[in-house]
Amino acid sequence: MQTRNKVFDDISQLMTNAMGVAQGAREEAETAMKSLVDRWLADRDFVTREEFDAVRMMAQKAREENAVLAARLDALEAKKD
Repeated sequence: MQTRNKVFDDISQLMTNAMGVAQGAREEAETAMKSLVDRWLADRDFVTREEFDAVRMMAQKAREENAVLAARLDALEAKKD
């Protein structure tokens, strides 16, 4: 009877160790894949969302300033005539 429990204990320990190895391999694979994707994206010169939003806001402000200046120019030209 004691031998049977020993066998089950050994199998249980083996399975626990195998699960630990599998978990470690999964985490290592995830890290490697994330690194690969990050490197690939960096090589493509993609911009981040924050950079895109900043440039978009700058362009919007420039359009608004341009519209104000165009209105002032139109007013000055109308006054001149």
